[in-house]
Parts: sequence; C-alpha cells; structure tokens
Amino acid sequence: MSHNQFAGAYRGRRVLVTGHTGFKGSWLCLWLEALGAEVCGYSFDIPTSPALFDSVGLASRIRHEIGDVRDASRFNALVADFQPDFVLHLAAQAIVSSSYREPLETISSNVMGTAVVLDGLRRQARPCTALVVTSDKCYENIEQIWGYREIDPMGGKDVYSASKGAAEIVTRSFYKSFFSAPGSPVRVVSARAGNVIGGGDWAADRIVADCMRAWPAGGVVQLRRPSSTRPWQHVLEPLSGYLALTAAAAQSPSLNGEGFNFGPPAERPRTVLELLGDLARVWGFEDHAAAYEALKEPPFAEAGLLRLNCDKALQMLRWEPTLLYDECVDMTGTWYRDVLKGGADPHTLTLAQIDCYVALATARGRHWTQAAA
Repeated sequence: MSHNQFAGAYRGRRVLVTGHTGFKGSWLCLWLEALGAEVCGYSFDIPTSPALFDSVGLASRIRHEIGDVRDASRFNALVADFQPDFVLHLAAQAIVSSSYREPLETISSNVMGTAVVLDGLRRQARPCTALVVTSDKCYENIEQIWGYREIDPMGGKDVYSASKGAAEIVTRSFYKSFFSAPGSPVRVVSARAGNVIGGGDWAADRIVADCMRAWPAGGVVQLRRPSSTRPWQHVLEPLSGYLALTAAAAQSPSLNGEGFNFGPPAERPRTVLELLGDLARVWGFEDHAAAYEALKEPPFAEAGLLRLNCDKALQMLRWEPTLLYDECVDMTGTWYRDVLKGGADPHTLTLAQIDCYVALATARGRHWTQAAA
C-alpha cells in the first residue's frame, strides 16, 4: 500500500479509535495501521459474532482496550496514558431497531459517550484533533428530495435519530465553550454519513448482514421496507472522508468546529429492493425471488427518503466519492462471496480492497490521496 496518502499525516502518530471493534472501526484501524499509525482502540465489547475485528486479527495488531465510553475516569486515564495525537470517536449504539428496545441505552451511549470523550480531551489539554462521527440521521428529516446540508437543523422523529442530532449539538457546544479560542490545543470536527455497506458487517438488522447470515444456509431475507431509498456507499468512502477531514483539521485552524457530510455520488437513488437484487446477482442467485421477501407490516418506523449534500466536503477538503453504485455493491458482494464461499483470508482480502480503492481514487483524481488540506 502507498504510504503517501494524506501526505503522511498519520505515519508515526498516535491515533485513538473508539468503537474499534465494530464494522467501520475495524476497517478504519486496518487502514490506519497500513498508514503507519500507532493505533489504540477502545470499545465496550466485540459487538457481533462473527466479527470483522476477530477475523482480521486486530487484537494482535493494535493496542486493544475494553471499556465503556461513558466511564469518564477510565477514558481519562487512557487518554493520559496514550496521549493521542488524533481521536476518532466512532463508539455508539448504532442499530435503529435496538433504539426501540433500549431507548435510554441509545441516548446514554450516543450522547453521554460523546460528552465524555470531549471532556476527557478538555481535561488533558494537550494538542489533539478529534473527529466525532454521528450519522446522516442527525438531520430533521422532512423527506425532501434534495440532500441535507450541514447548515440544516438537527432533529429526529425517533430515538436513534434524536441521539445523533443531540451528539452533534453536544459536539458544537464543547467547541464553542472550550475549543474555539485561538491557540486551543484541542480541535474538534464532526462527520455525518450513513447506510454504509461492505465486507465483514455482521450487525443485527442491517440488510447486507441479514443476507449473508441467511443465504449461505439457504434462507430467505425479510425486507422491512423494500421501496425505501438510502444513500448506499461502501465503507471506505466515508472512512476516506474521516481521515482526510481529521488530517486537514490538524493543519487548518479554520476547520475547527466544522461538520461535514460524506455521501455517495449523486446518482439515481437505489431502493432496498434494488440493492438486494444486485447483491443476489453477485452472490450467484439466478432467481431473485428465492433470495428475499417483503414483510407485510414493518416492525418499526424508519425514514423513506434520505440524502446528503456533500458540496462542502468537495469545496473545503477536495473530497468526493470514488466508487459508483455498481462498484460499491460488487466490492461488498465479492468480499462475502470470496470469504464465505471461497475461503479467502479476511485480512488479506480487506487490505487488498483498501489498496484497490486507493488506486481507483488516485486514477480518478481524488486529491485526498495526495494531500490532506
């Protein structure tokens, strides 16, 4: 892998990743390790079985710490010991369906967890750039056909969405109260993305993971809302944005306190049903009807239409997505097919897909592959 990405911003630097045992966190830690960073991960547990974290052997590749992000004394002690140059905060309760079963757990994890991380950096008061990752669901969704911009109001008709909007408000308040003064040693930015797919996701009630649990056993996937559209994107797309934004914020004081959207190209939106049909093709189904069926009554409320406007990332970070929808689906389906059917090594395959993604980004003139700001 080329180590010229992000102008060497992470080589030899200490990077603390909360939520490192999750799907996105595991991909992120592998990429940071390849970039030459010293990585420390902090998570409550390994959230799924199987888990990408386990299958790629991350526990032996990085510093692996188990703890609750809401435990202020534990987190503060870790920050004091590790002294990170960068903190990427991904730890959260990330499943919409779980928020209906455990609303207080969702609010506590997503809101208080964010506050504890930011307060820990405030108390440490040493140079550090922090990225808080929330979700596209942080916006007050009125089902508009155009994408939400970073200046649109936070909101949430359901607990999960509200918790993400609240996390953004908490982040903004810490910036205004503690980190906005010229010369502040701590800089903080936030990132909003959603509906990420890719190899190694085994979370409950996520459509791709549901497929990959059912299909190898000859099962049929039940679709909650087959006509809903989502901004589907491969996991490497927002991760490239997170890395570019964090590196740029460390160099550019003008980015301190800013929030950014990271989403897929502005192609025709695809429905859940279209995504499943395309994944079924990659998996090898000849008759898609054997792959899924629609539920007559969805078990809980979800947004039907959701898009992001990513012009700010293009203008201020020179970031734009790399993969087309078909490439996103192909990379995702191929990962599962090669691992589950072909016996491929998950670590080798995951790094190969990172290499492939970076090569495509470079060939297509994505400037984050040369510089961070």
